Amino acid sequence: MPDLKHRFHGMPSLDGLKKTVGQAEKIPNPVLYIPVGLYYLYLGLRYRSITLPSASNPKIETGGFMGESKASVMQMVGNDQQSWIAEFVTMHRNGVAGDKDLENALALMKDKKLEFPVVAKPDIGWNGYGVRLIEDCNHLLHYISDFPHDEKIILQRPVPYDGEAGIFYVRIPGESNGKIYSITLRYFPFVTGDGKSTLRELIRNDQRTKLRAGYYLGGKTEHVGFGEEDLDHVPSDGELVRLSFIGSLRVGGLYRNASHLITPELSDRIDKIAQSMPEFYFGRFDVRFESVERLMKGEGFNIIEINGAGAEAIQAWDPDVRLFSLYREFFRAYRLLFRIGNLNRARGFKPMTIGAFIRAIRHQNHLISQYPPAG
Repeated sequence: MPDLKHRFHGMPSLDGLKKTVGQAEKIPNPVLYIPVGLYYLYLGLRYRSITLPSASNPKIETGGFMGESKASVMQMVGNDQQSWIAEFVTMHRNGVAGDKDLENALALMKDKKLEFPVVAKPDIGWNGYGVRLIEDCNHLLHYISDFPHDEKIILQRPVPYDGEAGIFYVRIPGESNGKIYSITLRYFPFVTGDGKSTLRELIRNDQRTKLRAGYYLGGKTEHVGFGEEDLDHVPSDGELVRLSFIGSLRVGGLYRNASHLITPELSDRIDKIAQSMPEFYFGRFDVRFESVERLMKGEGFNIIEINGAGAEAIQAWDPDVRLFSLYREFFRAYRLLFRIGNLNRARGFKPMTIGAFIRAIRHQNHLISQYPPAG
């Protein structure tokens, strides 16, 4: 049965939260990103390297632009800062049958003192593809069996906090301290019951969720939807139903710019974590947090993922942001990315070749099409 009592504890109150649809969300991505792609090419010509972003974080494959190992990036965090990372293990998908791989996964979990449920996600991932909450051994076996062979799976402790945010961090090479570029709150897709409508009707009538209805109604192979019994259920008046474990914009997540939450305490905490990573200058820390108040103090949060050069300035996806402002934010972030890559190139770090860059992109895109459905 759906989670009917979910209240996004720790996040700002839902009272007055506008579930509007932004201008950019109404435009197909291939069309929306044409100006972004052209601006990227302009910067590549200006700096005489299309792959210069790969030098922005020179110790990460592709700079973290695409195709990097998520586990390897989190393992770069220094030992004195590792407590901020949600515990995880990485397993290799080896066998034709999943039984042996399951035994290996359970042994790794035991060594790390991880218990079910765990979050399973691809080591090479993007935009929430293949991310699932795994409840038991049988569920894990099915996930492993559906996973591409000879690839790695991350099994991570679920952080017991509802609040989720993307904290964008930038440090200019040569400067002693970095800073938080932006904070974006991420609300998981949800509908609110009226005591009369079925879950199916609520999804189809909500101005945001109706745009992604296929994900919840079982119409998308890359996402696990609700069963018929759940869809026919009538939530009580005022009850909130969370529709997805992941909060990606791709499945209808709601992003809100929260840069007003940036404080010296939080900035100092994130800077210490980032500077414990060798040659890390540009990226986004995705965190789960207990409360906004504790987050602002640099406390009560865990990092669930670290994104590098490919990290998007997701505050631009706030529905209140107009299309012109969205492009302005994207272009500003790309200017910073190329500037950092250029400074690192001057320090002796070479950008990757175009061939290697294209192969990394193709490999990730191929894997995404092979991953088990997300939850």
